[in-house]
Amino acid sequence: MLPIGIIGYGKIARDQHVPAIDADDRFRLTGAVDPHAVSGAVPVHPDLAALLAADAPAAVAICTPPAARVAVAREAIAAGLHVLLEKPPGLTLAEVADLETLARDAGVTLFTAWHSQEAAGVDAARAWLAGRVIEAVRVIWKEDIRVWHPGQEWILEAGGFGVFDPGINALSILTDILPMPLAVEAAGLAVPKGRTQPIAATLALRGGAVPVSVELDFLHEGVQRWDIEIDTPDGMLKLAMGGAELTIAGKAVPVGRNVEYQRLYARFADLMARGESDVDPAPLRLVAEALELGVRHEVEAFAFDIP
Repeated sequence: MLPIGIIGYGKIARDQHVPAIDADDRFRLTGAVDPHAVSGAVPVHPDLAALLAADAPAAVAICTPPAARVAVAREAIAAGLHVLLEKPPGLTLAEVADLETLARDAGVTLFTAWHSQEAAGVDAARAWLAGRVIEAVRVIWKEDIRVWHPGQEWILEAGGFGVFDPGINALSILTDILPMPLAVEAAGLAVPKGRTQPIAATLALRGGAVPVSVELDFLHEGVQRWDIEIDTPDGMLKLAMGGAELTIAGKAVPVGRNVEYQRLYARFADLMARGESDVDPAPLRLVAEALELGVRHEVEAFAFDIP
């Protein structure tokens, strides 16, 4: 069993990474690093040096907020550890490319883990789209920030990505299943007063002659939506629930259980066994283009606690 640690012991680590590691007999969770967390089922250390001294792992999963991710990854690579990076892998394309170079020079595996690419319906969707004419694509990704990111102030601050933190999941699916590269043509960004990152966004993308519209909303109440609709002459393909459900021409396609993070760790184990890395910057590139080209407009202030 390969010893692995988690750096950043917040909600995503506890909800997704720990259960996935526990379910895979190739891994043994040695502990976590988080200066603000308290120990529970897993020993929690204040920094990577303390984790290494207590029970040295061979690999780490980095689940910190995005702004801290690259510095921690550099430290882990320098220590000779294999690294799994939660999404997004960094703030900029340049720093992700730098990590890839560092990992290659150190002879360790670097895995940019786009968990939504492992959703149950994604492989079948990619296979069905291969060779077909695509006429148009629509993304509707609407969720309630207070439900899914309660109290996470960092997400609307510099380096937090705002609504692109969940929205990049949709973009990661698109870059995985569409047979052509995408580019951002225009974007509108709704930024709450006093914040730096958008709480909603609309994007116009294009893949060759194919128009791709994207609606992202972090203030959506009621039924949450994580849908991708793709028009073809053979009918519409729809991925719903973040890729967990697939329908083609109105008919449901059986896709099995949705075990995204278990599949991520299976992929990570396979990469380490083969001495390879998997660094995919395409979803981050689209977010960078949207933030660079997007027209920002101020909207009313946002607070997690509703008076």
